[in-house]
Amino acid sequence: MSNGHSSGPAADTAAMNSDGAAIFTLHRGTAPLVVSVPHAGTRLPEALKARLVPAAHAVPDTDWHLDTLYAFARDELGASFIVPLHSRYVVDLNRPPENTPMYPGVNNTELVPTRAFTGEPLYREGELPGEAEIAARRDAYWRPYHEALAAELARVRALHGHVVLWDGHSIAGELPWLFPGRLPDLNLGTASGASCAGTLRSALMRVLAAQATFTHVTDGRFKGGHITRHFGRPAERVHAVQLEMCWSTYMEERAPYALAPARAAMLAPVLRALLAACLDWKPDA
Repeated sequence: MSNGHSSGPAADTAAMNSDGAAIFTLHRGTAPLVVSVPHAGTRLPEALKARLVPAAHAVPDTDWHLDTLYAFARDELGASFIVPLHSRYVVDLNRPPENTPMYPGVNNTELVPTRAFTGEPLYREGELPGEAEIAARRDAYWRPYHEALAAELARVRALHGHVVLWDGHSIAGELPWLFPGRLPDLNLGTASGASCAGTLRSALMRVLAAQATFTHVTDGRFKGGHITRHFGRPAERVHAVQLEMCWSTYMEERAPYALAPARAAMLAPVLRALLAACLDWKPDA
């Protein structure tokens, strides 16, 4: 692994919203790589929790353990790392602010989700959020995260001349309400090649093809959500990639959603190889 970037000194910040609640942590790194895990948060404000059905209290649609799985990027590779604290049930950081569907023609969850990935309602009867509440949550949680991410990408690009944004996700492998059949283990998304340089996409595909442990696809069912599509601007030297992993590659798929150390150990070298490829890759002059 020859990324050529030390972890070096970096600043860690915890951002607060206007109510004084911490909403994300940001580690500012030294390498041309920013890692975002927008669905890793698990917190629910008590007032919201009281309005949700009991099954939602366990926030089952969390991208579990990604702050742990990707910690090496921060600690060893010198990457910047931004991690939200609140559940996607508060607001989905990977949806457009205007709440348009990410994947037209199929079931989608919203900017402020009202259904779980199973299709079951999240809210008790009569407790759905209205437009004013949705706008308030967007301003309190969604906007600060995106502003911080944009600023960090700009800072890192100014340092290196380019930056790669790695948007990390995970999901249950079978969710009939969202997609038919079973997902491949590793789902690389580049907005069908629009969110990053073709040479970077090819380098990452070679890493996936070189390993035989996990099934994989590029730009299949998950081509990248709002973060990948919005921030990925290769012409401006910001290259964005999403990786959606099946939970089964590293954890148990049932509550309490425990990390499976043996499986996680098999996944770790693949993640390291993918992020090393991001660091080894150089954009065309």
